[in-house]
Amino acid sequence: MMKYDEIYSIMKHRTDRFFSCRRNVMPNEKNADNYINLEDAAVYLGISAVTLRGWLKKYKDLPAHKIGKLWKFKRSELDRWVQSGKSAL
Repeated sequence: MMKYDEIYSIMKHRTDRFFSCRRNVMPNEKNADNYINLEDAAVYLGISAVTLRGWLKKYKDLPAHKIGKLWKFKRSELDRWVQSGKSAL
């Protein structure tokens, strides 16, 4: 079983790699805590959108907000969730 630090390091590496490809997803001072859609949240976490949809069903404590038919996420809430270790369960 992987330890939290290993998982966090892998996820950080993946997000850094994806950010270099998707400027609109990259956090900065202006959009650091704006809502992002499911696809951008998946890129931010370094996973596929399909995996994130599965996580929405599996992890009831995943910080997500359903607005109409759309799922929205805040980067800061995702960061806290990953840092808490709950994403590694």
